[in-house]
Amino acid sequence: MKRPDSDDQVTPESVYFNRRTFMRGGVVAAAALGTGLAYRALNSVSTTTVETAALDGVKAATGAGFRTDEPQTSLKDITHYNNFYEFSTNKEAVADASAGFETDGWTLAVGGLCDAPKTFSLAEILDLAPPEERVYRMRCVEAWSMVIPWAGFSLSTLLAAVKPKASAKFVAFETLLDPTRMPGQKTRALDWPYVEGLRLDEAMHPLTLLASGIYGHALPPQDGAPLRLVVPWKYGFKGIKSIVKVTLVDTMPPTTWNLQAPSEYGFYANVNPAHPHPRWSQATEQRIGAGRRDTLPFNGYADQVASLYAGQDLDVDF
Repeated sequence: MKRPDSDDQVTPESVYFNRRTFMRGGVVAAAALGTGLAYRALNSVSTTTVETAALDGVKAATGAGFRTDEPQTSLKDITHYNNFYEFSTNKEAVADASAGFETDGWTLAVGGLCDAPKTFSLAEILDLAPPEERVYRMRCVEAWSMVIPWAGFSLSTLLAAVKPKASAKFVAFETLLDPTRMPGQKTRALDWPYVEGLRLDEAMHPLTLLASGIYGHALPPQDGAPLRLVVPWKYGFKGIKSIVKVTLVDTMPPTTWNLQAPSEYGFYANVNPAHPHPRWSQATEQRIGAGRRDTLPFNGYADQVASLYAGQDLDVDF
């Protein structure tokens, strides 16, 4: 497929990344999420060159309800309008600031309240994914949004491999801390390293993805290489990037934006148009490359995820 006003090619749903890109999942269409800052027009820069993945043809089954027919955002926009404070607080500057970021030898330590803790190489993470992965087409939103063809597999696959204990109730995530490679960490923009968290049932939901690819390419640095979280019914700051550590815990873990501004960014961060941000309404979103639109409760996935929050006051647990 091709967006009519773009030369960017969209990877067909029938293909998936091979071992070389550390992925054995279906192509996933989801959205890049913001931190709630207002949308600004992209500058006219050429698309960052990213290594094209070798692709193998596979017929992927589809997950009922995990699809959207909305037009996908161009690769140029996806790779040149990024929230990644580890490199820059200027969305248009992240691509240049992260150029040359190397992920060779990357490992992911998974531990805490589990019976089989392990530090995984990227190749070992690939081997966890079953050969038949569903194709997901998801929507995600904030003050601005994009529709992106992610490649990934359900985070539950990784968590199941370490055998969570019954006492595990939450999952904590941590981004790489390396100010030499991530110059934004030399600033006081946030407390470093970036940390995030999910309740265990949220983390085990099939819509929660561990992603390492977009648009038939390996995930570029500005989009969270080599591994990032995608949680399509939550606001963007939950999608932690460049993950190096996952820990199963029994109490709610600290999260970066909740620590930074607890009255503005809650732990749950579910898309809730009825709960205004203290400084702006969340009733509508700006789709990059398109117009404004109404924000849907749980971003349109209430049928899939609303039951996770039965009995909770989502104005309190925002």
